[in-house]
Parts: sequence; C-alpha cells; structure tokens
Amino acid sequence: MQEAIELIQRYYAAFNRGDWEAMLACLSEDVAHDLNQGEREVGRDAFRAFLARMDRCYGEQLRQIVVMATADGRRAAAEYVVHGNYKFDDDGLPPARGQEYVLPGGAFFDLVDGRIARVSNYYNLQDWIDQVSA
Repeated sequence: MQEAIELIQRYYAAFNRGDWEAMLACLSEDVAHDLNQGEREVGRDAFRAFLARMDRCYGEQLRQIVVMATADGRRAAAEYVVHGNYKFDDDGLPPARGQEYVLPGGAFFDLVDGRIARVSNYYNLQDWIDQVSA
C-alpha cells in the first residue's frame, strides 16, 4: 500500500514541477488514460501528446492532494484541487484569455508492477466552463 501511495505522490510531484518525463516514467508502456468526459487513450505516446496539449493550453498546479490505496497496492485514488490558468484555446472549449480557475478533481488508478497501468481523471467540466466564461 505504501509503495502505491508513494508512486502516485511522485506522479503528482512531477506534474507540479512540469516534469513530463518523470510523469511518463511512472506509467506502464500501455497505460490506459480515461479522459474526463472523453475517450480512453492507450499508451505512453498518447499520454505524451496529451501532456503537450495540456502544457500548451493550461498552466496548472495541484494542491491539497490526498492519496489513498488498497491494502494490496493494486488500486489507488487521489483527490486534489486544481489551481489553473487557461492560456490558449483548447478545441471545443471557450476562448482562452488567461482566465484563472480553481476546481476540485480526482483520479483513480490501477497499478501493475510498480507503475500506473490506468488513470481515470474526473472533474466538473461545467464548473470549469462557468469559471472561464465569467
């Protein structure tokens, strides 16, 4: 259980540093990434492309991160608060004008052989749209 918690903490610490390679190193080669209200993407290359889009469009830091794991260390979950800045228009979303937002979110993980095999992210998209459209 502790190893699972430490893996997720390393993953989010890398996110907060903007260290995409360290984030990717936490993932299995065939990681399944369930986008919030979107499709499942599979593989590190797809995740790398996702990170590039996120980096271009958003500046985000996660705060108040709480990580939980099952006793066997095969499943984990995290809850956090996203503090962000909408930097560049993202497809199908409102125009970016540098809007700031604060949004609770969470994620669920499957862990295999010391790496993240699945990450499913959740947040309230309508809340985010309302904040950046105000």
